[in-house]
Amino acid sequence: MTRVVLATSNPGKVEEMQLTLKDLGFEVLPQSSFDLPEAIEDGLTFVENALKKARHACKLTEMPAIADDSGIEVDALWGAPGIYSARYADGDGDAANNKKLLQEMRDVSNRTARFQCVIVYMLHPEDPTPIICQGSWEGQIALAPVGDNGFGYDPIFYIPELGRHSAELSAHVKKQVSHRAKALAELKRHLHNRS
Repeated sequence: MTRVVLATSNPGKVEEMQLTLKDLGFEVLPQSSFDLPEAIEDGLTFVENALKKARHACKLTEMPAIADDSGIEVDALWGAPGIYSARYADGDGDAANNKKLLQEMRDVSNRTARFQCVIVYMLHPEDPTPIICQGSWEGQIALAPVGDNGFGYDPIFYIPELGRHSAELSAHVKKQVSHRAKALAELKRHLHNRS
């Protein structure tokens, strides 16, 4: 069993990663079990922030680490909120972020957007060839929030081919089509090929 630290304290992410990597012989431990301080996310891209978090966890635990960074990019806003997705409305939470984004988009006809997720796997803090996986989920910014499932921008993210908002989808469906699901599937392929 290979023990790996996941640079998050989110129990849902830990469970998801454990289920994804269990059959490859990985035991996933949350960074909270090591009482680690959070990494400073001052990178300018999802890749930089994921690398910073993974390197930070590797350094403090002396174990391999996995980290992710994700957010939503809106074409009409030049990719904003992007890496600032979680704190778009100055840290006031999901509802405030959604409200601000809908205000920014109120007179905009091009509503194309995508969720992005980058996952990084590092063997040690100086790993010169970390595994970097990326997944995208294309959609549009809706005119109003719909649905109660999920979190973040899910209520205002509309997927035309499914005819639904992300917040209307079951967890089962999201685990097949989301940006995170795609990045996780890529990570699993890389780790399988490496072993």
